[in-house]
This record gives sequence, structure tokens and C-alpha cells, in this order.
Amino acid sequence: MAWGWKETFRSYLDRRLMWVFMMGCASGFPWVLIGSNMSGWLKDAGLSRAAIGFFGSIFVAYTFNFLWAPLVDRVKLPFLYTRLGQRRSWIIFTQFIILACTLGIATTNPSISLVLTSTLALGIAIASATQDIAVDAFRIDSFGEDEGHKMPQASAMAVIGWWTGYSLPGYLAFINADRIGWNGVYLGMAGIVCLLIVFTLLVKEPVTNREALQADASKRVKGWLGEDSQGFKVWLLVTVVEPFVDFFRRNGLKIGMTVLLFVFLFKVGEAFLGRMSIVFYKEVGFSNEQIGEYSKLIGWGFTILFTLLGSAINVRFGVIKGLLIGGIAMAGSNLMFAWMAQVGPNENLFLATIVVDNFTTAFSTIAFVSFLTFMTGRAFSATQYALLASLGNASRTLLSSFSGAMVDWLNGDWTLFFIITTLMVVPSLIMLVFLGKHFIKITKS
Repeated sequence: MAWGWKETFRSYLDRRLMWVFMMGCASGFPWVLIGSNMSGWLKDAGLSRAAIGFFGSIFVAYTFNFLWAPLVDRVKLPFLYTRLGQRRSWIIFTQFIILACTLGIATTNPSISLVLTSTLALGIAIASATQDIAVDAFRIDSFGEDEGHKMPQASAMAVIGWWTGYSLPGYLAFINADRIGWNGVYLGMAGIVCLLIVFTLLVKEPVTNREALQADASKRVKGWLGEDSQGFKVWLLVTVVEPFVDFFRRNGLKIGMTVLLFVFLFKVGEAFLGRMSIVFYKEVGFSNEQIGEYSKLIGWGFTILFTLLGSAINVRFGVIKGLLIGGIAMAGSNLMFAWMAQVGPNENLFLATIVVDNFTTAFSTIAFVSFLTFMTGRAFSATQYALLASLGNASRTLLSSFSGAMVDWLNGDWTLFFIITTLMVVPSLIMLVFLGKHFIKITKS
């Protein structure tokens, strides 16, 4: 379907996109609590670069959340399901866990009780990773299979929501950290969790034919096992096995494995950079207030602008081209950080770097999220998207946990570190060329 620019911009008036935005805010916010805020607090508490990097291992929950994603697809939570529906009930449930853990962190001191702080942060990570399963499924379920042309717009609103939930609270945290202390910051963050709970109550549960599709899958599995098969055994196989079988049935083994490897590698360079960015800013010589203003507030504004622009371009020219352009630009933007490492704490260069980095990140993320959505089936949207997203998060967790150790191994040579992260995207771009024809085929089918 060929879209003109007028039709493209008019498509953003769909009310469902606002719901996707609100859920995106809820998805992005926990990364502030256990990501940039925690990195800033640990750095101020005197922990080493390697220790801060390894602390990020708690993000491993996002890597393995596909293991319990089938439960989010199939288990109906008592009391909550009848009032909120399948997706919103799980979102609310996880948000109350995040609220409790945030209040707990507000009472700790990581320089004295690092184990307790880490445990509470891990609780947020697990709850947030579970929330992401439901939020992503909410977005996919909000649009029918015949509305594939709206996936880039939905992805854009999800990304804008994510960065709003991540950047604005992060900005408030960093500009107030020196004045009220990090404990006070986390107490304020608990109030934001309460606001996100209100958001969840305001949006509407998407209407889907998921139940019918899952019933068909149950009949198919029962046919394999025989008519005398036990109900629980059928339920278990449909819940745990069928989502993964369905993914490879639709794509084939060769294409399916290539997709999984591409998803794992595409953002690895960005993940290495992101894990160490706050530490880098501080070591170069920027204050908490400067980091909050440039990295969070100004960065958020540019992210929104570039995300809308990037989604419109992806609607007009296609997701594969968007991934290729975004991947190359994303890798090249890391060189701006290498330049900053050479120049030092120059605010003009800091601003330029934030602009370039947010443009390339927003552009590539829109294409990436749209790509994952197109690869997801409707019967088990939570499980299949979680599988793909968790692989993408794996590079942020399993691999990027060694980012601090890499900087130490390079004797603090930030310039060389950023050059290495630039080269990390090359293998995924080669695979993307191979996947292009298959992707075009499934989007036209």
C-alpha cells in the first residue's frame, strides 16, 4: 500500500496510539530506577566502573522473560482479570511490585547494604520484565492483522512513551540528586509509579480473537496427542511449546534462526555505550545537573521529534531500509562519543552528541520494534514478542555487563572503547540483507 505524506501524518490521529503511548511510559520508567539513576547513585557512592557494570546483570531478567511469557498469555489473574482484562491485569499486578521495591530502595544505602539494594533492584527488574511482556502484547493486540500499515506508528508511540517514562523522571532525578539525595529521589520516583498505575486504569483493554486462536491450537495439539489426552497436558503444551513451534512454522528453521541471531546482535554496540554513558559523562567532567539537562531533558525532546520523523519515513519507505539506514547511522553516532572523549567537557559538543545519538537511536528503534512486531503471531503475541525482545535485551544484559570491565581492560581509553562499539553492528547488517526478501514476503502475505 503506497501512502502519501498526508495520509501518513493523518494516521497518527488514531486514539489507540495514545493508549500505546501511556503504556510505553510505564514500560520505560523502571529502567530509570535500576539503570541511569542507579548508575549515578553507585558512582557517587564510590563504586568502581567494573562493579557498576556488573550491577547491570540484574537486567538479565529482560533476557529470560520469554520463559514465563506464556503465563502472561494464558493465565488469568484472580480478581484482576474480570475487571481489567488479560493485558491490563498483568500490568497493574507488576506495577504494585515495582512500587513496593522502589519504596524499599528509598530506605537503603548501597555503599553499606549493596546486597539489599541489589535484591530490591532485581525485584524491579523481574516485575518490569514481566510488565514489558504484557505492554508489548497490549500494543500488538490493539491493532488487527489487516492494520499492518499502522505498526510503525504504534511502534513510534511506544518508543516515545518509553523515552518519556525514562527521560523525564531521569531529568528530575539528576537535577535534584545533589539537593535532596538519592534516597529522596527514589521516594519521589515511587510517586511516579502511582501515576503510572492511574494511566493503566485509564486505557482500554484491546479486543482480539486471541481466545479463538488459542482454542484452535488446543484442538490441534489434542489431535496430535489423541482424544483421550488429559486437559492439563494439552494446556501445558499449548502454553509452553506451541508459541515457539508456531514461530518456526511460519518462518522456517533457517530464516527463524537468522532472525533470532540478528535480533541478538543488532543493538549490542548501543547497549555497551548505554551501560557506560553516565559513568563516561561523570569521568569526562560533567555534573549531575548537566547530565540531567542534556542527556535527559533535551535528549527526550529530540527523541520525540526524531521518533515521529523516523516512523513516518519507515511508513513511506519500509522497515528493512529503515533498519539498514538506522543501523549504519547508529554505529556512526558512537564516534561522536569518541570525539567527546578527546575534547573533554565541552557543552556544545555534548549537545551535538546528544542530538546525533538520539536521532540514530530513535530511527533504528522504530524500525527494530516494527520488525519484531511483524514477526509476531496473534495467537501468542506476548510469548513470541517476548522471545524476540528478550534476545535483543540479551546484548544489553549478558554482554554489556562487561562494558565496565572492557573500559578497565583498555586502561580507561574511552576513545578506543567507542570505536569498538561502532564496529559491533556490522555482523547484524550483513544478516539483514539476507533477511530482506523474506520480510517483504511476510508483510505482503
